[in-house]
Amino acid sequence: MKRWIPFVKSAPTVAVIRLQGMIASGPRGQLNDAGLAPVIERAFRRGKPDAVALVINSPGGSPAQSSLIAARIRRLAEEKEIPVIGFVEDVAASGGYWLACAADEIFVDESSILGSIGVISAGFGFPQALEKLGVERRVHTAGKSKSMMDPFRPEKAEDVERLKALQEQIHQSFIRHVRNRRARHLPEGDDLFTGDVWIGQGAVDKGLADGVGHLVPIMKTRYGKDVRLRMYGQRRSLASRLGLSIAEEALGAIEDRAGFARFGL
Repeated sequence: MKRWIPFVKSAPTVAVIRLQGMIASGPRGQLNDAGLAPVIERAFRRGKPDAVALVINSPGGSPAQSSLIAARIRRLAEEKEIPVIGFVEDVAASGGYWLACAADEIFVDESSILGSIGVISAGFGFPQALEKLGVERRVHTAGKSKSMMDPFRPEKAEDVERLKALQEQIHQSFIRHVRNRRARHLPEGDDLFTGDVWIGQGAVDKGLADGVGHLVPIMKTRYGKDVRLRMYGQRRSLASRLGLSIAEEALGAIEDRAGFARFGL
């Protein structure tokens, strides 16, 4: 009630946005721009928070969705002139670190994993499986690159070369984003863009983060012991709450688990 009483200063407020899980478009993606847009907009526009905190726990995923989410956060931060502070839990790797770089400052736990600034594409090939089953694969295209990396055909050197060229373009976009956001923190001469990862203080030493610290104590130190943390997160769909999307959720959980497993989590 104090905030509505004239001449009575209300307690400082920090909006906290949780960014948890794999980054992907569609129903299986736990983090994507379409799903997070209303969450992020509310966090920045409800009242005027003194700061917005991002609590990040993501092994990455879609580069495009990572870029869209980070761009939305930066646009609102600049429009509203609100500082953004990131807090990494288990991991902010690959696209997860892309999101972390949307913050003006990044804090980590001593055991947090950061980095993996690279691009990966993984899949399976089944050309011999069809042959053993007696199944003939028929593909007709207009455009020689239309069936690139067909998993049911033998891998072609030109397809691999083309894929690597595409990955390199995405990698350069990732590098530009990190450099733009962390330029004054990154040590000269260190190649931090190999896809390697660093732990806790090691990430701070490399300029990928600003310090070791946790959400509540840092917010209380900065905004006082009476600071209010207002939590924001994605709401589960009605179908999900009623258990009507079991197959989608199960597949999403498998992908999520595989993403975290890459970092031993």
